[in-house]
Amino acid sequence: MAVRAEEIASILREQIEGFGTSVTATDVGTVIEAGDGVARVHGLSGAMYSELLEFANGSMGIALNLEEESVSAVVLGGYEDIKEGDEVRSTGRIIEVPVGDALIGRVVDPLGNPIDGKGPINTTKTRPIERIAPGVTLRKSVNQPVQTGIKTIDAMFPVGRGQRELIIGDRSTGKSAIAIDTIINQKGGDLICIYVAIGQKAGKVAQVVGLLEEAGAMEHTIVVAANASDAAAMQYLAPYAGCTMGEEIMESGRDALIVYDDLSKHAWAYREISLLLRRPPGREAYPGDIFYLHSRLLERAAKLEAGGSLSALPIIETQANDVSAYIPTNVISITDGQIYLESDLFNAGIRPAINVGLSVSRVGSAAQTKAMKSVSGGLKGDMAQFRELQAFAQFGTSDLDAATRRQLERGQRATEVLKQGQFAPLSLAEETAVIFSLTQGLLDDVAVNKVRDFEAGLRKFMASNHPEIMDEVTQNPVMTPELSDKLKAAIATFKSTVPF
Repeated sequence: MAVRAEEIASILREQIEGFGTSVTATDVGTVIEAGDGVARVHGLSGAMYSELLEFANGSMGIALNLEEESVSAVVLGGYEDIKEGDEVRSTGRIIEVPVGDALIGRVVDPLGNPIDGKGPINTTKTRPIERIAPGVTLRKSVNQPVQTGIKTIDAMFPVGRGQRELIIGDRSTGKSAIAIDTIINQKGGDLICIYVAIGQKAGKVAQVVGLLEEAGAMEHTIVVAANASDAAAMQYLAPYAGCTMGEEIMESGRDALIVYDDLSKHAWAYREISLLLRRPPGREAYPGDIFYLHSRLLERAAKLEAGGSLSALPIIETQANDVSAYIPTNVISITDGQIYLESDLFNAGIRPAINVGLSVSRVGSAAQTKAMKSVSGGLKGDMAQFRELQAFAQFGTSDLDAATRRQLERGQRATEVLKQGQFAPLSLAEETAVIFSLTQGLLDDVAVNKVRDFEAGLRKFMASNHPEIMDEVTQNPVMTPELSDKLKAAIATFKSTVPF
């Protein structure tokens, strides 16, 4: 068989014409220094801030220092086998996390990977973790409550949808308990919750997840966990990742609540990263942009004009009740109020251990229902005065006038009423009935040591004997004269049936 030159030429011509390949240019650099979870890379001239970098061992890193001769990055995975001379590639992608409803009910790490052993998360949508907060023109004033189920907070320091309310206090004063109670209280409601655990023991995070599952609250909750054993870079990313997941919910027109537990450990993680990156230290060895670290995070909480909101409950741990320390004062100045927990009150058995004088909600009664506003008006002032009077009354009550003695007795009963067990949030109707009985003086003839029994009995009595009054408070939360008379009559009936 003769081979013809024309045939060979035509075949070659076809192949050359049909030959196609995609040419890609990748920015490649070389590790010049590595250790302690940080790598300095030479040659990545086109790297962007927060860009993902890929190391030779498969680990990913984030470019955080863009210097003239090199790029410094924190490594997100294993960094032990990254060594000088390794190749590093830029990905062209700013760090992002998966978002969407598929995350609800799951426990994920700050990169959105599931860590609860329940299989992969079926979501394809992602969002960058850093984002500019909504501007003033896109926001709406806060006017809807986040019902925490905690009498003290809902009556005196109401939290609104779109608000940022700081929970601050020493360790073991019940800060996390308030946040977890608030999440549990949203069961059956329309508020989706995100719990961000930063630098906590893995056992404690597992315990929180177990409590939420037991209470049926994981059905509306996402847990983002960066444990104490995780790299500082993961702890630094965790709150931004959780906030991004919350923004997706907010921008879909729904309401979300995010708990940052806690931002003190977040600041420590960022300080560690900054010192490893050789950034100049400032006060308490924190870097100069430590305020911006939290302000750009908390400003993303908002109530949008277009609908939807993201409320934030950041937690800060103080040392020896020192609220004037660097990180506490920073976060106090960013947030719309604070709930201050005091170890002395906690140890005295007053739980939640909220200091009424130092706590405040800058949104105020705008975020309260009309019924709660009408029954709790003046309670905060009365409690603050009572605490002052209590200090003087320690020297003896014999020479006090009748009005002062009456105020002291009312304050003692109020303190008992506002005590509340952990993981036992109340409904709006229950809170309203209990606070109404206090502020209307219906508890004045009840012995102080019987007040908590009275409150528990009243809640049961109202639920079983007068559910129509409780429904009226829930559905039409305005304290009309008729509703007030009905409540008074019901409480009088309860008092006559059960002698206190």
